[in-house]
Amino acid sequence: MLAWCLLPWISHARYTLGVRDSLMIAHSFHKHPAFGPAGGMHGATYTCDVEFQCESLHPETNWVLDIGLALTLLGKVLEKYNLKNLDELFGTQVMTTTEFMARQIHDDLYQLLQEQCPEFEGDICVKLWESHKAWASYTTTTTSSKK
Repeated sequence: MLAWCLLPWISHARYTLGVRDSLMIAHSFHKHPAFGPAGGMHGATYTCDVEFQCESLHPETNWVLDIGLALTLLGKVLEKYNLKNLDELFGTQVMTTTEFMARQIHDDLYQLLQEQCPEFEGDICVKLWESHKAWASYTTTTTSSKK
């Protein structure tokens, strides 16, 4: 009964669909002193969470996005980096931090989403977990390319 009274104060309600996958990488921070022991070559196993958010559900399907499509797109993006040495992919001048990789994964995912589902309009947030204690994320708002 009280919930309807709160609706006028809700200014930014959103639906969210989340998917998760993982990847294993090797990289270094090129012996930069700021990274301490992690400056040398080491491996990491990341958990990658992606959230797709929008203000309203698709008018026909009543979903944010097809969950199968979301999982497929994320899998395709992570395949590019999984079991790879990021130093070889990005060169020795790039610090492939978790923040940097969250942005890379986001940008790759955004490009595929625009090709496969151009009508999606909303936020995309990529959260890359280094461990259960530490993560980095990158978020943008998209507009439909069909407009």
